[in-house]
Amino acid sequence: MSARKLKVVLTRRLPDAVETRLRELFDAELNLTDRPMSRDDLAAAVQRAEVLIPTITDHLDAELIAGAGDQLKMIANFGAGVDHIDIDAAVARGIIVTNTPGVLTEDTADLAMSLILGVSRRIVEGANVVAAGQFEGWSPTWMCGRKLWGKRLGIVGMGRIGQALARRAKAFGMQVHYHNRKPVSDMIAEELGATWWDDLDQMLARMDVISLNCPATRDTHHLLSAERIARLQPHAIVVNTARGELIDEAALVEALDRRALFGVGLDVFEHEPAVHPGLMGRSNVVLLPHLGSATIEARQDMGDRVIANIMTYQNGHRPPDRVIPAML
Repeated sequence: MSARKLKVVLTRRLPDAVETRLRELFDAELNLTDRPMSRDDLAAAVQRAEVLIPTITDHLDAELIAGAGDQLKMIANFGAGVDHIDIDAAVARGIIVTNTPGVLTEDTADLAMSLILGVSRRIVEGANVVAAGQFEGWSPTWMCGRKLWGKRLGIVGMGRIGQALARRAKAFGMQVHYHNRKPVSDMIAEELGATWWDDLDQMLARMDVISLNCPATRDTHHLLSAERIARLQPHAIVVNTARGELIDEAALVEALDRRALFGVGLDVFEHEPAVHPGLMGRSNVVLLPHLGSATIEARQDMGDRVIANIMTYQNGHRPPDRVIPAML
C-alpha cells in the first residue's frame, strides 16, 4: 500500500513540468484558471492544505495564518521575496516557510542592466518613434542619451542580485559603488572594484545611476523617500527591480515633474499591479510588468526548488531554503 500523499495547494499556474511533477509526488490541487485567489479563497486554502504554494500575489497576513487549520505545516513560496507572508505569525503557529533564492539572480540582474541601458540610451523611446512612423532620418543632436562608460553606479543592496548586476556594470566600464548593512568580503570587493558606503545618503548624492536591489522590510519601506530623491543629481537614473514599496512613487513623480532626474526604469510598483498615473506616458520613464524572473529557465528552477523544499520536509529534514524572522 502506497504512503499517503501530502495535500499541496497551488495558488497560481506554474510551468507544466513543475505541475506535473507536483502531481506525481503529492496530492496537488492546481489552479488551472491562473486567476489570483481572493482573500476568501486563501482562507479556504489554508483550511485544507498541508502545504501551500503561494506567490507574490498572495498576501498571507497574521489574520489569515491564524485562521489556518492545524494540518497546515508548510508555506513553500514560489519566489525569493517573502514580504507578502507574515513570517512571525507563521513561525508562531509552527508553520515552516521556504522560498526560492538564487535561481533568479542572473535573470533579475539582466533585467536591471537592461533598464539601465534602456533609460540611459533612450532605447524604448527611440523604438516607439520608429514604430509610430516618425523617424525622419539621422540628426547629430536628436535623441541623445547618456553613455555608461565611466559612470558611477550605486547599488542599494549587495546580495546575490546586486553582485550579479555589479559584474555586468563593470563589463560596461561603470564604477561600482554600493550601500549594504556591512561590506562584502575583500575578495568580492576586489573582483568588482566596488566601493562600500555605510551612509546611504552620502552615496546617493554622488551617483549617476541608482539601482535598488534590496528586499522589502519594515526598515526599507520608502527607502528612497522624498528627502533622499531630492539628494540625487539631476542627471541621475533610478532603476528598481526589487520591490515597489522601496520608493515613494508620489515623490518620484514630483521629481520627474521638476525635471530633477534624467530618467527612471521600474519593473515593480508601490501599489502593484496599479501604477502611479504620474509615471505613465513619460518618454524618460521605462515601465515593465514585473519581468525580473520571467525566463523559462528561472521559473522552472523556482519550481524545482519548491519541490526540493517540500520533499526535504516530507522526509523529516530541515528544508534548505527555510526562512526565519532573524533572516529578515
